[in-house]
Amino acid sequence: MLTTNELPRLLRREWTRFRRPGRLIAMAAAALAVVTIGLLYAYGNHASCGGPCPAVPTGPDGSVVDDRFSFLHRDLGENGSITVRMTSMTGTITYPPPDHDQIVPGLVPWAKAGIIIKDGIRQGSSYAALMLTGGHGVRMQYDYRHDAAGSDGGVSADSPRWLRLTRSGDTITGYESADGERWTEVGTARLSGLPRTVRVGLFATSPGDLTLRPTGLGGATEEVRFTQAAGVFDNVSLKGAASGGGWRRDAIGEMNQTDWEKYHKASGAVEENGTITVTGTGDIGPGGVEGGGRPMERTLGGLPLALLIVLVIAVRFVTSEHHREPMPGTPLTRRALAAKAVVVGTVTFVTGLLAVGAVIPAGVAILKANGISVIGASALTGVRVVTGTATTLALAAVLALALGTLLKRARLAIPAAVLAIALPYALTSFPLLADDISQWLLRITPAAGFAAQQTLIEYPQVIAHYAPSAGYFPLPWWAGIAVVCAYTATLLGLALNRLPQSDERPEQPVDWR
Repeated sequence: MLTTNELPRLLRREWTRFRRPGRLIAMAAAALAVVTIGLLYAYGNHASCGGPCPAVPTGPDGSVVDDRFSFLHRDLGENGSITVRMTSMTGTITYPPPDHDQIVPGLVPWAKAGIIIKDGIRQGSSYAALMLTGGHGVRMQYDYRHDAAGSDGGVSADSPRWLRLTRSGDTITGYESADGERWTEVGTARLSGLPRTVRVGLFATSPGDLTLRPTGLGGATEEVRFTQAAGVFDNVSLKGAASGGGWRRDAIGEMNQTDWEKYHKASGAVEENGTITVTGTGDIGPGGVEGGGRPMERTLGGLPLALLIVLVIAVRFVTSEHHREPMPGTPLTRRALAAKAVVVGTVTFVTGLLAVGAVIPAGVAILKANGISVIGASALTGVRVVTGTATTLALAAVLALALGTLLKRARLAIPAAVLAIALPYALTSFPLLADDISQWLLRITPAAGFAAQQTLIEYPQVIAHYAPSAGYFPLPWWAGIAVVCAYTATLLGLALNRLPQSDERPEQPVDWR
């Protein structure tokens, strides 16, 4: 059994062996690679605004959001409601060149038109909306992240949809009806801090659709298609209006500005013979990379190189034991390997913590200064990314140490560690492999641990390419770390089981002859 005095002695001995100048210089080089490549990426990215960039909208929780739509509205007091009948929802989709250059009728699944209560017309302000969508029926959505389903199906003049939103203080409730008589509740939202007077009215918007073009060995790159949606309403009834003013037309965010929009019907609201048509483009929901934002983990482009260096150091630290001249009383034992694992894991964790902890805040600050919105850039998320990535690096180093112990030769252990950890991580970072293959590699290999760096969230109500090459890991961060922990614990256990308990040797019999 290991005594209290033996543990510090073993750790000091292994630390003395590890801190050879070559190993420490290599660890410093790994940290420098993370910082240098990350800062070069941040400095090299600028917003393409052609001038001062508009402020990036942020929601009530401070996260980046999309908030662009056509809005016909009036003031609403602390208690009131709006009721409308919706008789039509149509749209157009533009197929861009070179393969297509035409505008065709159609709606993307998350095109939206309906009624909304919103805290003013500022982008990113709190809201609750009841809507018909292009392919997901009636939905109630609020504060950009929340979504509740109503009934399925579409709308037509022969089969209209009645929609109603009621306000009671901070509570907004959505109802739907097929005949305007029998109502079904769709959902309820509590919007804390709503002012006494809010805006209520009709809206329409339609997010860009994605075309995936084949690339590599089954991978795909993204191409955004411009879309537009229009909703037709009548029987508009408003209760609890805060003033006697009429309806006002506003574009939340820019409308009718891009080249694509110039070839479509102008976004806005038109009233004729008691019928109101609202046409718009954009989206109301969580912001994403499709909107030009960057997740903070994009500054970790130097991590694959650092990982490769760490794996080589860890393997050679243990395989050198098998080639050193035998020293009486110092064979590789379970205790020695455990001490090596503690030293390698600790040094790697500290190195990763310093490198990632330096490049994340610096890179985020540079990107913001260059006009780039950063997705998921909260302080708490940053702490999780830094500590989780450093933990994954440390576990990968201990796993490589265990492989070196089992295979005994660096020329076998290093390729094994690279194939198991570094290669899946590097390959899935680019659109080279089919999405399904990339996702399985990041589920079943130790590279799953790098889900610790993920800040992007998959939302069913947001159109996006949810693939590893776009920054979406198939496992949550804690599950990814659990996978690499399981691999490390299993291989380290096998390695310890193959070694002697201690360096004590049986006493040699005395030759009395």
